[in-house]
Amino acid sequence: MILRRLLQCPEVKRWAVDQKGWLKNVVRTERLTDLRPVHRRQAAALALWRWRAPMLAFELDAGWGIDQSVLESLFRLAASPAGEQSDTAYRRAVAELCTAPLSTSEVDPDTIQLFQLEIISNLLTFGELLHTPGVDEVERVVEASAGLASYLDGLVEGSLYSHPSEEAHRQYLADLADRASEGYFASRHFAVETACHGALGLLPDSAGLLDSSTGRELLALCEGFGEELVTTMQWLRMTGH
Repeated sequence: MILRRLLQCPEVKRWAVDQKGWLKNVVRTERLTDLRPVHRRQAAALALWRWRAPMLAFELDAGWGIDQSVLESLFRLAASPAGEQSDTAYRRAVAELCTAPLSTSEVDPDTIQLFQLEIISNLLTFGELLHTPGVDEVERVVEASAGLASYLDGLVEGSLYSHPSEEAHRQYLADLADRASEGYFASRHFAVETACHGALGLLPDSAGLLDSSTGRELLALCEGFGEELVTTMQWLRMTGH
């Protein structure tokens, strides 16, 4: 199935496990281990939300047969309070998604479609952690999000064109000094992830991310990062990557 194949896409995985990001992965694992289960789920939901804007900003291939409202509902349900009602609704939406023609498609995706397919795969992975909400399952969702950010860095660095915000990105990394070990988007992703992690303990256990002011602030932070991703992905498409 194409979703499962792309979940193991060599190019994306290469950026996810690059040596430069090894220490960050260690830190990420330690953070998740220290969290309570309900906050681990919220950490995974926030990781998904960072790619919500890129998922919804671009039209889906008509041949995939996916109703975009199903994807929108998956993001919303992931940010809902943990419980049987939201978990059942999420699994139902996943089941609907898996009946789409995409599940048996052999399409050769372009760059934007590759991101879309990887995001969909991560939405499916979130559904799996509802059954087994351990550190490893949550870590798969969070690392997949980070891996896509690193992969985007690789595309920008490999482009024949200069990124419109190249100077601003360079200055951002320069301001990080010795804390910068990866590209711009990987570093920005880690900064957003760190900010989210630092606030997770302030979130009510019984509330979803959309139900508290702190949760909504974290979603807005992730949404802002996602909109920045959209801008660069649009630039990639315009330059014919």
